[in-house]
Amino acid sequence: MVSSEIIGQSAIRPNIVQLDDIDRILLRELVKDARIPNNALATRAGIAPSTCLARVRALRDAGVITGFHTAVDPNKLGLMTAALVALRIRPQARSRMVGIARELSKLPNVLSSFLMGGDRDIILHVVCTSPAELRDFVSDELSAHPDIANTQTDLVFEHIANPGS
Repeated sequence: MVSSEIIGQSAIRPNIVQLDDIDRILLRELVKDARIPNNALATRAGIAPSTCLARVRALRDAGVITGFHTAVDPNKLGLMTAALVALRIRPQARSRMVGIARELSKLPNVLSSFLMGGDRDIILHVVCTSPAELRDFVSDELSAHPDIANTQTDLVFEHIANPGS
């Protein structure tokens, strides 16, 4: 068993940023609403606006906050068919797996890509206008890709997002 004094020591995990309660409040509130005005964020954290701005900047500089994003509802854009497509990469292409995932994540139908352990190498979160478009996308863009050995497509009936996402 690892003692609580060892957990979180920077010598053990040099890339882990130590957060205090104020940092956690700031992050929680920013995840809920990345557009929250600084003065409102400061009030929720119980700190001065100038302190709030400096702390958020420090979290960005430390790489804890990696960006601010706009969430879009694919259904409102007519992208009514969603799927998780699992890919198995050919053995000779395994050394290029990260590059392949980055390449595939740039395709217009791909929302996210995940590098996996186990029997699936990459999982893509894909949205399309219809099952027929999904079929064509998997067939034309993925199955035809020279580095992909096989695909497995699972339809998503409903995506229940984290309320803070």
